[in-house]
Parts: sequence; structure tokens; C-alpha cells
Amino acid sequence: GGQRPAPAAPLGQPQGEHLQLLLRRSQEAKNCAYCPYSRFPVGAALLTAGGEIFSGCNVENACYSLGMCAERAAIQKAISEGHTSFRAMAIASDMGDHFIAPCGACRQVMREFGTDWDVYLTKADGTYVVKRLEELLPLSFGPDHLKK
Repeated sequence: GGQRPAPAAPLGQPQGEHLQLLLRRSQEAKNCAYCPYSRFPVGAALLTAGGEIFSGCNVENACYSLGMCAERAAIQKAISEGHTSFRAMAIASDMGDHFIAPCGACRQVMREFGTDWDVYLTKADGTYVVKRLEELLPLSFGPDHLKK
């Protein structure tokens, strides 16, 4: 029983103004981060198949293991509003010379909703590289494996 997640959204990268908005929303979300322990703010912006954007930031806790990453916060917000098909996510941090990449736990949570979507890894100056989720988590395990 139980509901199955919707299939991954059809391929289609955000372009032009839509991409700039996604990148900007990840930067704005980073500014909301609650990270008094690591002082490492991260923001994420998630684009749904329907064109809506849900943002999230990292939220730390004095009990460190209860902290939440920005990417999972954005996904949980989208899911709680009824969205399960995603086209892209942008991630922002203050790391100067390096592109921010999602942790392993976030990659696995992202993978729950398909492997065929885009992740924009940004630098503090706004430059980015785009990776397919399947590139970030090769040989992954997901819902389709439970049906075999």
C-alpha cells in the first residue's frame, strides 16, 4: 500500500530569467540560514515540474544530529504543499572558490524523486556548474528497486 511518488518531470532546464530567479532564490534562502555552530550558511531553491519554486536553508540545532540541510528543507516544503515532480535545484553558499555540492544524505533524498533532473552548484560569485542528479549519485538505490 501507500502512495507512490509521481514520475520525474520531463527533461527541461530552466532558461534565462527563470534560471536567474532560481539562482537568486537560493541566494536569498541562504541569508535565512540558522547556523550558529558551523557558521556555514546554505540555501537551496527547488523548481517543480509546474514551475513553482520552493526554497530552504540549513537549520542547525544544539543537538547537532537534529540539524537539517537546505536541500532537504526545500524538498520537504515542496512535498508538504503537494509537489513530487522536480525539474531543478540551485544550491548557494559562501564558499569562495568552490562550488557547493549536496551531502550524501541530501543526494539520496533528492534521488527519491527521480534521477533525471538538474542540480545547479554555485559559487559565492554566482557562477555555477550544472549536474544531473544521476551524476551526483551514480549506481543509486531508489523506489523503483523496491518493485523488483
